[in-house]
Amino acid sequence: MKALKLAGVTFALVSSSAAMAGTVNAVASFSILGDIVQQVGGEHVQVTTLIAPGSDAHAFSPTPQDSVTLNKADVVFVSGLGLEGWQDRLVKASGYKGEVITASTGIQSRSMIDDGEKMVDPHAWNSMANGVTYATNVMNALIEADPEDASYFKQNGEQYIKQLQQLDAWAKQTFNAIPKQKRKVLTSHDAFGYFGAEYGVEFLAPVGYSTESEASTQDVAQLINQIKAEKVDTYFMEDQTDSRLVKQIADAAGAKDGGKLYPEALSVSSEADTYVKAFQHNVNAIANSMK
Repeated sequence: MKALKLAGVTFALVSSSAAMAGTVNAVASFSILGDIVQQVGGEHVQVTTLIAPGSDAHAFSPTPQDSVTLNKADVVFVSGLGLEGWQDRLVKASGYKGEVITASTGIQSRSMIDDGEKMVDPHAWNSMANGVTYATNVMNALIEADPEDASYFKQNGEQYIKQLQQLDAWAKQTFNAIPKQKRKVLTSHDAFGYFGAEYGVEFLAPVGYSTESEASTQDVAQLINQIKAEKVDTYFMEDQTDSRLVKQIADAAGAKDGGKLYPEALSVSSEADTYVKAFQHNVNAIANSMK
């Protein structure tokens, strides 16, 4: 792990000391990825997350302080697949010279329609099978950043990956026990494409990829008719999104409130403050609504 070469003797000494202590100064783009880095890195990482728990990744705009944070990093993690459209600008502004690790590398991406245009769906982590890929890429990157602690990262990472694999199998078993015609829910925006494909659940949403997308009156009317025709009886809100539109649609279609889901951000409370807990919460909430 390299000490940072920034102006100022004091900072150089602190950075060198951190390197000797075997602590990787890691930056992650958003809270779910930050937790994966923390779980794999354990006591040998210090993780700073740019987009905090409870915050909307689609509405994020980097600040000058974020440039300072990146400049001080040993390694930077992003999800990729178009989620961090600000990435190149921030890296350039920060002067960060290290490698930017794309945690979704190796995942087969899905496409989605947003405002009538076909685009890459960035929400890959919502499939726990993909979460295994995220954790594996993080583990390998930390080993490269701090070879002296390679055995620690490998042991920690492999234990965590095993836990994610068990969760993936549990989710498949959970939904396979539910009749296929009942595996339909309404959510506030289209963040569950990978989850739905992996676990056989159909998600209906009034807006597309971004929480900042807007649904037309015609789209809303068509969705209400579809919900009624397919007998979708539960709707879910996402922790960081505006609830008004989806509640309006649910009321018109006669769907009941199933509570909150956490597809893009960890919770500020303890309910879903880790990737594992958020996934468990989402699976349980969605499955219970179908029973």
